[in-house]
Amino acid sequence: MKHIGNISYAEGSRKRKKRIGRGSGSGHGGTSTRGHKGHQSRSGFNQGRGFEGGQMPLLRRVPKFGFTNPFRVEYQVVGLDQLQQLAEEGKLPNNTVTSELLHSLRVVRKSTVPVKILANGKVTTALTVQVDKVTESARKQIESVGGKVVTNE
Repeated sequence: MKHIGNISYAEGSRKRKKRIGRGSGSGHGGTSTRGHKGHQSRSGFNQGRGFEGGQMPLLRRVPKFGFTNPFRVEYQVVGLDQLQQLAEEGKLPNNTVTSELLHSLRVVRKSTVPVKILANGKVTTALTVQVDKVTESARKQIESVGGKVVTNE
């Protein structure tokens, strides 16, 4: 029979054995396991990332140097050998290469990042190349086999 004196919690409903901050009889009263005074004993305490107990943090100890250009343009590069392979496989309609076509063929990953053609390998097919940038040696090679280069600059 259940009486007020022998009521207990349901099995598995309590995770902690002792409740913190519930008076001195709980065994965790008074300072509630937070020690005495200081900002760590207050509610709303937040340590702050990289704090090392007052020691000079690593981020401030390490020397800093160099410069990052905020206007740098990163290009996705495609070699002439890749274009020649696409031409041999018949994947280039009218032997025309565009950034959108290279993206749809999954040669380049992102459609928003500009494409640059490098002179890696040889090209033997006359191609019409319409991309953001072409190296001078790649341009010469494409035009030497009767191709045409149009840049989006």
